[in-house]
Amino acid sequence: MRALVVTGPGKAELQETEPPVAAPGEVIVDVERVGVCGTDVELFTGAMSYLHSGRSWYPLRPGHEWCGTVTAVGAGVDAGWLGRRVTGDTMLGCGRCHRCRTGRQHVCADLAEIGISRGRPGALAEQLAVPASALQPLPDTVDLTLGALVEPGGNALRAVEGSGLAAGGRLLVLGTGTIGLLAALFARARGIEVHLLGRDPEGLRLARTLGFEGAWTRPSLPELAWDAVVDASNAGDLPALALDLVEPAGRVVCIGLAGTPSTIDTRHLVLKDVTVVGVLGGSAGLAGAIAAYADASVDARPLVAATVGLAEGLDVLAGHRPAEAGQGPKIHIDPRR
Repeated sequence: MRALVVTGPGKAELQETEPPVAAPGEVIVDVERVGVCGTDVELFTGAMSYLHSGRSWYPLRPGHEWCGTVTAVGAGVDAGWLGRRVTGDTMLGCGRCHRCRTGRQHVCADLAEIGISRGRPGALAEQLAVPASALQPLPDTVDLTLGALVEPGGNALRAVEGSGLAAGGRLLVLGTGTIGLLAALFARARGIEVHLLGRDPEGLRLARTLGFEGAWTRPSLPELAWDAVVDASNAGDLPALALDLVEPAGRVVCIGLAGTPSTIDTRHLVLKDVTVVGVLGGSAGLAGAIAAYADASVDARPLVAATVGLAEGLDVLAGHRPAEAGQGPKIHIDPRR
């Protein structure tokens, strides 16, 4: 089968490789759509911290936002999975430790991440082996585009839930990339008043196209009471800004990661009685994201600017935007093209 493999910093190629065989407890998925994430780009460029800590290494096959159809099952797997449309969890814990047994497999000490860490191959190939325990079935109302947006959707939904806001609360989202816009969509679906702060003109335009009239730059941001702030950016100074802006006794949710350390004044944090929540991974949000896509309360498809073939994925990883791309921040790859 064909697979896209990163062989070193800034180096990737299409390879012909042996298709996977389902081990006990696993299924084989014919991959139909894969989203390209900032993590994939960092793995390609060599900037990803895991490459320096030894948690990830070359060669590697990226791709952790995916969907497809189950075409084979291993020993011990219910044959009812055959032919089902699925996506799956990226975060694969050992299944035995206390964290895994209490539903926190995403922070397992022996965590392997599909397409990211510990040599677990990703979805940028025609087929993918996945533990059946990680699968999430997709209903017919969730198409390929939405199916490959479940993983980032799960992350964004967890960020919204971390804000602690109910209908009528006011949320400020910092960042108009994929996660920021998804968080805004999920929050709005819950009746939360959503505003976004960004600096990218395209991202702000898309936010307004999606119906978010409160899409601001820093100079234009109104002085409103922000009940919670979600930092979905990669800017090192924005966690401190989130703390400045949030209401006393409010919540700051950090889901974005900067390339350099972010600093906040914990005296300010304590004296404002602010709760700070960190979000790693979408595991606990996957089912909720699927449900919101399925009932059409969230339509994330405008975030996808283009879908290209596997060979064109080499250029996408290198930071080149397809000529036919729309204004959305996300590029999808069809490994069968």
